[in-house]
This record gives sequence, C-alpha cells and structure tokens, in this order.
Amino acid sequence: MAREHAEALIYLDHHATTPVDPRVVEAMRPWWTTQAGNAASISHRAGLRARDAVEAARAKVAALVHCESEEVILTSGATEANNLALKGLCGNSPTSHRLISNVAEHRAVLDPLRRLKRMGAAVELLPVDAEARVDPELLRAALRTPTSLTSVMWANNEVGSLNDIPQLAQKCRAADAVFHVDAAQAVGKVPIDLRSVPIDLLSLSAHKLYGPQGIGALIVRRERRLPLTPLLDGGGHERGLRSGTLPVALVVGFGAACAVASEQLSEECRRLSRLRDRLWDGLAQAIPELRRNSPANECLPHNLNVHIPHVDGDVLLMQLQASRLCVSSGSACTSANPEPSHVLRAMGLSDLQARASLRFGLGRTTTEQEIEATILIVADLVRQIRSSGAGPRP
Repeated sequence: MAREHAEALIYLDHHATTPVDPRVVEAMRPWWTTQAGNAASISHRAGLRARDAVEAARAKVAALVHCESEEVILTSGATEANNLALKGLCGNSPTSHRLISNVAEHRAVLDPLRRLKRMGAAVELLPVDAEARVDPELLRAALRTPTSLTSVMWANNEVGSLNDIPQLAQKCRAADAVFHVDAAQAVGKVPIDLRSVPIDLLSLSAHKLYGPQGIGALIVRRERRLPLTPLLDGGGHERGLRSGTLPVALVVGFGAACAVASEQLSEECRRLSRLRDRLWDGLAQAIPELRRNSPANECLPHNLNVHIPHVDGDVLLMQLQASRLCVSSGSACTSANPEPSHVLRAMGLSDLQARASLRFGLGRTTTEQEIEATILIVADLVRQIRSSGAGPRP
C-alpha cells in the first residue's frame, strides 16, 4: 500500500456532510435498541417515552434558530424541506403562482422550481453578483410583479457567501411575498434568530451540523398561517404536513447536534475562521496566481473556494483522489455531473476556471496540522501538474 493511502485521511469536505459528533452518537444509542418506541403510539409508556424524546429534541432544534417548537416540522432533510416549502405552497394549482429564486441556488431548490415551471408556475431566477449574492434592490424590482414566494439560500454551499437575509426578508414582507430560506449550510455555523428576521419558511438538515444523515426540518412560522399542501399522505403526522413514522433515534440525534452547535457556535466560528485564513495564506504563498472564489468577508467561517490557474481541473481532481486529502470541486449533489459548477459560472468564471476550482470545507475535528499538510499536498500536486504541461484543455 502506498504511504499516503496508509496515512489517515484529511477530511475537508464538511459542506457535503459532517461526521456525527460523539455526544450525538451517545444520545442516539439507546433509541436504536433498549428504548424502542413509536412516538405516535401514545397508548403505552414506550410510545409516550418516545414522544417525549421527540418533543425534547424538537425544542432543541427550535432553540438553535429561536423559533417555537410547534413551528418545527421534521423531515428527512433539507431537500425534502425545500420541496415541501415550494411545492407545498403551490399545492394543486401551480399555474396561479409566481416564484422567485436565483441562479446560484442549490439543486434542491432549482430542480423543484423547474418541475413547478413545467406544471405551469411562473418562475424567475435572478442573477447573482461576483460573490454569488442576491442584490436586495434587484429582488425589490422583481417583486413589483405580484409574487407568491421567494427562495434564497442563507449561505452558498460552494463559495460560502452569506446573503443579506434580513434585507431580503424585508423586501419580501413589504411585497407580501412568502420568504423561504434554505439554511442547511448556515445553521450551526452562523447565528440565526427568527425572532428578528421575518422569514416564513426555513429549511435545515442535521448532517450538516454533526448530526445523523436522514433527518432535517422545515420551520413553518405560525404568524403567516401558510396553507401548505403535504407531499405525503398517510397518518397526518407533523401537524398534517409530513406523514410517516418518525425515526426517534435520528430525531434525538438532531436535537443533540443542535444543542452542541448552540453551545459552541461562537468559539467554533473563531477557530475555523483562523484555520481557514491560514489555509488561504499558505496556499496563496505556495501557488502563484491562485485566485480566491470565496469572499473574504461575509462568508461561512469554514469555507474556502479557490481557482488554480494553469492546471487541468480533471487531472487535478484525479491526483487529489489518489491522495489522502478529501476535498470537493463543487456541491456533493452535483459532483457526478460532468458540467462545471453552475455557481461559479453564475459568478462569472469560465468553464475552464470552474473546473480548476476546489472547495475546502473545514470542520469541528480539523486541526492545525491537517491545514499545514493540506497546503503541502495541494501545492506539491499543482507544481507537478504545471511542470508536466497538463494545463487547462480548451
């Protein structure tokens, strides 16, 4: 076995998913075995115990984003939450709705919008600026036409830029348009307080904040009393919006992950920002002409996205796959797609530049030693590729 394969992996793809925190694992452990129970079976103590555990976890999710527990609708993740928000609002009459989003959204928003457009809904996708942000004034102009819903992500999943959600929310409220935010990448990474921002629908996912895969939530604010149509029928669980037996262990893990994130948010933000800045400084010093795709300010603390000129992006990725470094060239949901990143192209990068870009996602277990090793690995591979003449292919 090659030496690099024998060494421990350096996992810097925390945008795609995060390892489950050991404290979360311990919280879930008994619900896999000794404390089995269906939270909807409240005719006996096992079911009541499961229900209480679910409600305690729901309260922890609510506490992280500062909403009411009753507003937390549990789903299988942010993708389902996004679908419930968009399709649920349109219900059985998409032709009577106009929806606004933007070209840099995650596919979990863009693809449902495409389906709704095929079904007759009017859909407008706004452009973004060079940092993948939506201009509030551009949104205000688009909202002059009566609009049912606007959907804008809190933080971009590829370059980490933070949208001005408070301003965008105010524009939507002034136009009486429902405002949906995909906050999967932002929750647990930056402060979110729904008491101070008029967001109507908020999507989040546990596996982005050191919880288990397969569980998430749509926050449905009660103030607007939105008439959402459920995607699933059968039992009327989750206040009639999401039928199906709740996975108690996953729900408990979701709550535990939110509680840990709430406790550590400020400290972890500072630590990851420092490590991210060191990674950028080291790479920029070692790789001539390196370009930063991520904004230097108003960005997720654990995100760094860079473009490496004068290399073939496919060759770079192939070399990285053979190393112990785990990084991404874009969203995990589109990594199997041969097309260059739609986010980077929307920001103005060419196809060749987008292909030769890397996304580094730091996390709770990332160490200074791993950052230094990453700088050496990437710089060495770039030197090898450039010296071999494997530049970008037209």
